[in-house]
Amino acid sequence: MGSEEVLLKPPVLIQQSTLQNQAPRSQEQPDFRVSMFSSTYPAPIYPLPTNFSFLKRNFTRSNSGGSAVLLSSRKTNINICKCSATDHPQSQPQRSQRPRKKTQQPDTDKEDGIDPVGFLAKQGITNRELAQFLRERHKALKDLKAEIFNRHLNLKELASGFEILGMHRNVQHRVDYMDWAPGARYCSLVGDFNDWSPTESCAREGHLGHDDYGYWFIILEDKVRDGEEPDELYFQQYNYVDDYDKGDSGVTAEEVFKKMNDEYWEPGEDRFIKSRYELAAKLYEQIFGPNGPQTEEELEEIADPHTRYKAWKEQHKDDPPSDIPTFDVIDDGQEHDIFDVVSDPVWREKFRAKKPPIAYWLEIRKGRKAWLKKYIPGIPHGSKYRVYLNTPMGPLERIPAWATYVIPETYNNEAYAVHWEPPPESAYRWKHKHPPKPKSLRVYECHVGISGQEPKVATFSEFTKNVLPHVKEAGYNVIQLIGVLEHKDYFTIGYKVTNFYAVSSRFGTPDEFKNLVDEAHGLGLSVVLDIVHSYAAADEMVGLSFFDGSNDCYFHSGKRGHHKFWGTRMFKYGDHDVLHFLLSNLNWWIMEYQIDGFYFHSLSSMMYTHNGFAAFTGEMEEYCNQYVDKDALLYLILANEILHVLHPDIVTIAEDATLYPGLCEPTSQGGLGFDYFVNLSASEMWLSLLEKVPDNEWSMSKLVNTLIGNSNTVSKMLLYAENHNQSISGGRSFAEILFGSANTEESILRGLSLHKMIRLITFTIGGPAYLNFMGNEFGHPKRVEFPMTSNNYSYSLANRCWDLLADEIHKKMFAFDKDMMKLDANERILLRGSRGLPNVHHVNDTTMVISYLRGPFLLVFNFHPINSYDRYNVGVDEAGEYQVILNTDEKIYGGQGLIHPDQYAQRTISRRTDGARFCLEVPLPSRTAQVYKLARILRV
Repeated sequence: MGSEEVLLKPPVLIQQSTLQNQAPRSQEQPDFRVSMFSSTYPAPIYPLPTNFSFLKRNFTRSNSGGSAVLLSSRKTNINICKCSATDHPQSQPQRSQRPRKKTQQPDTDKEDGIDPVGFLAKQGITNRELAQFLRERHKALKDLKAEIFNRHLNLKELASGFEILGMHRNVQHRVDYMDWAPGARYCSLVGDFNDWSPTESCAREGHLGHDDYGYWFIILEDKVRDGEEPDELYFQQYNYVDDYDKGDSGVTAEEVFKKMNDEYWEPGEDRFIKSRYELAAKLYEQIFGPNGPQTEEELEEIADPHTRYKAWKEQHKDDPPSDIPTFDVIDDGQEHDIFDVVSDPVWREKFRAKKPPIAYWLEIRKGRKAWLKKYIPGIPHGSKYRVYLNTPMGPLERIPAWATYVIPETYNNEAYAVHWEPPPESAYRWKHKHPPKPKSLRVYECHVGISGQEPKVATFSEFTKNVLPHVKEAGYNVIQLIGVLEHKDYFTIGYKVTNFYAVSSRFGTPDEFKNLVDEAHGLGLSVVLDIVHSYAAADEMVGLSFFDGSNDCYFHSGKRGHHKFWGTRMFKYGDHDVLHFLLSNLNWWIMEYQIDGFYFHSLSSMMYTHNGFAAFTGEMEEYCNQYVDKDALLYLILANEILHVLHPDIVTIAEDATLYPGLCEPTSQGGLGFDYFVNLSASEMWLSLLEKVPDNEWSMSKLVNTLIGNSNTVSKMLLYAENHNQSISGGRSFAEILFGSANTEESILRGLSLHKMIRLITFTIGGPAYLNFMGNEFGHPKRVEFPMTSNNYSYSLANRCWDLLADEIHKKMFAFDKDMMKLDANERILLRGSRGLPNVHHVNDTTMVISYLRGPFLLVFNFHPINSYDRYNVGVDEAGEYQVILNTDEKIYGGQGLIHPDQYAQRTISRRTDGARFCLEVPLPSRTAQVYKLARILRV
């Protein structure tokens, strides 16, 4: 054998990653532990420490311990081979080992394909300050992940806090509550289940009540019913949900344990199960003799491990053969980076085939009937509760931060959380799977509360019944829900969130929201949630502000902790526990409610310390100066990385008015990782043109430049002509502007024409995503005004007038919108073109004509209020016959029908126009647009 060897007889599984990640034990910290091995196999005669950190290179250990260890101050190559005390003599030749060549570690970033500034070259950005900022941000991200891994096993665990925080039913007939309040000195739960007593249900010492990070843990034990005896087993478990109709099987735990010992163990394997102290006693006697020392003072100096090993080997050389697999650890004295592990294949297969006795353990678990017979729930379903905290500010009552159902303060009644634990027979069960991830988005933006016909708050159930079928009929494939997260004040539309893990109770229960999402999936609609992580409501009782009595629990302290204009609180994204809360919140909505994506609201509020209200000139330095919140950017990167790894089909949309560089670039290339970004300038441009600029003065060049923006990013752009901002945030919808004072046939025709053309060009000229706010597809004429003090809390404008669909004009507008959606649903027009982008080849400010190509489609717009053109020349790339498939001027859409059906088919002319080889001469009435499709290719 080699110069250094130690006999290891237990089954050993060694992984290189484990060895590399274990820190060596210093000489000042000797290991006195005795190994307690798996009861699957008899324990070894010779001991081995439970961890293998002694195998790590450059490691030495004090030999004052009593267990056999390997002492080596150099890198070691480890071979494990089968041996026994009798059939492995000292003279057995050592296995020949070929030293492995040490290789230099390559650059990690390049090896993993990571380039912190990779997207800059793609977008043609050469700013040095921004490049340096991105490199520093990437280093900060690596440091942040290293810090995270000191507390969490992986990023998935970081984003799964909802599995332990909040209120959870434990299998051992109790409910566990956990929350984070680092500034509190005392924590308890108060509610109707304990007569609102602040002392009955508190975090107790000795029950993991409080840790160093500020997390509080409270156990609410179920109460034993009168006449029932407590469980004999302390660890008795119950199945509350699955197979809830099954009661106690009547088999006792002792019977199950006896059955397991009789059936599971092979002869001899249960030796040390029946005699648990035999191993320790034999080990002690083996090392010290039958009359060994009883105190540390009597302990004599112990020989070094090598001497003890040789003596042990000599003593057991004549032992009879054993079936127990044994191992030698051999050090050949050479330096190696990789440990070779060689074991007996027969034993290895036997070890892998041995399954843990989980089936026997599950037999001990009792069913729901047995639990209900013996116990009364410590906190029944529907109980009202709050968390009571003793803080430097004095005693406080708060709504738990992780509460999943909250009744906010109404009519002078204090807010409270509701324990939501419906019995399994009435709990919601999902019926439909997620629809496939859409390649192009046709988003229908909705607000549940104003979705009803009546002037009142609509519910989830009403929305499911009335609105979802309309969305499906209209041809959209995604619904985006705003205002779903719980918010105290209805007039805030849901953007001042108070409870991030709760659906708004004014709309219904959590199960009713699940039904809404489920039915949407059944109709093939993906569900995107408008998430507000850029700020939070400043409410204290129901919100997170001063949650634990301190100003800097979830938010920044001082001025930075408050939004400059909106009166909201700003999250402290650099805090590990705040990241834990927000990232878990994203994962929660996916896991609990099967959400398909997120629309991240108002990112500029969080990415800049000035909340995005500074004047932007477009200089690159503005994206990397002292006003940029690097912690917020790191949060967004982590959010996108985690979401796309855990849920590959998730969709993330960024709303950022400053269009931060790299919004939709991969995080590995220095981007933030979003799937889409919103072009907010488009709706502002349309609003400005409609309200301030005469029709004949519209600039076609400005219009196209605004809609397309940066050509390097248009493939990820989401466009909309108008969203909720135009009709909710104190403004007017386009229909209200166009038809508000229209009392003549000419003015109505103008309104219809511009409404259709604005929507069509916005839909087709940008990227693969388009958004429309509820009701605007049929020209909803009224603005939205939520009930507030200024309107005496009236609901008269907080609804949608669905009855307008029976009106002739609105019916025609809806018909056009449906056929416009079919351009993508049937023809996939949003995915056509070079790299999925349009080729805008004709923009004429004089004639006010715009024309562009998307694959086989030609789109022509004439915005001139007066001039019509009988034979207008536009270029095309392919020679052939083009057919009109959509015309805004058709009578079924409220137009005049000026183009005769005979003119719908047009053949190309061999004439170079607009940089293309061929030309079409098309009829083009004023304020009309047509979509042509190449129906037949002609060979030239």
